[in-house]
Amino acid sequence: MDRILRQEPSLPALYARSVLTPRPHRVDFPRTRVLRRGMRFDVDQLAAFCRTTGFPVRDTVPLPFPQVVAFPLQIDLMVREPFPFAILGVVHVAQEFAQTRALDLGETFDLGVRAVGMHAHRRGATVDLLTELDVDGQTVWTGRSRYLARGLQWPGTPRGGERLEAPDGGGTRWRVPADTGRRYATVSGDLNPIHLSALSAKPLGFRRALAHGMWTASRALADLGGPALDAARYEVEFGAPVLLPATVRHVMVPTDDGWSSAVRSRDRVHLTTRLTTSA
Repeated sequence: MDRILRQEPSLPALYARSVLTPRPHRVDFPRTRVLRRGMRFDVDQLAAFCRTTGFPVRDTVPLPFPQVVAFPLQIDLMVREPFPFAILGVVHVAQEFAQTRALDLGETFDLGVRAVGMHAHRRGATVDLLTELDVDGQTVWTGRSRYLARGLQWPGTPRGGERLEAPDGGGTRWRVPADTGRRYATVSGDLNPIHLSALSAKPLGFRRALAHGMWTASRALADLGGPALDAARYEVEFGAPVLLPATVRHVMVPTDDGWSSAVRSRDRVHLTTRLTTSA
């Protein structure tokens, strides 16, 4: 079932609703798709995203940017539909982007978000959200986000499976300032308190603010050469959180069909990626 939105949801209102609305106890998840039609990319938001993450500003859209546009729809889905968890404190643990061609800045598109699975996890339960961007009825970009609701009991055996290999070596050093979470929140609308300050993160179990996973993943992709100009797939696994401020290194290794990379600090792996590009 589609629930069609006529305008962008208000994120502050949705965060407030998440705090005030009791969440149901259930062993299922909603099948509703949240949909917006006839959308256009916002030039100012795109420019701010590029400045914050290191992408060059071009007429084609960086591969992760539609996820930023879709984020309010994801929050609307998780808050307004009866998911068995509150969004505050939810942690982004994995992400995948894929596109069949480059996206032009001036395109008109439809954007839909739906849940495609919940699974037990050793620290709670995960939910997978699938975002699809359609142009003239054809899906040309998809994003699959995995979020962890810590402490949530969910039936089944925690999933294992293949993990991305994290390369090691010298890498490129990043200095990540303390205000990175607040700056990215301004661009993305992701106002989860775990990203904003140590004061707001501590009640949710973190001693310092965390960099957004999407910021780290986008910054890493920008290091790998900027926007993918054709068909591409970018897979991301988030490891130890990047506590702000931080100094980390980005290790990049070419592969037969793209790149493998990892964001590291000392003996910790914060993020592992695999970029596959068209020939």
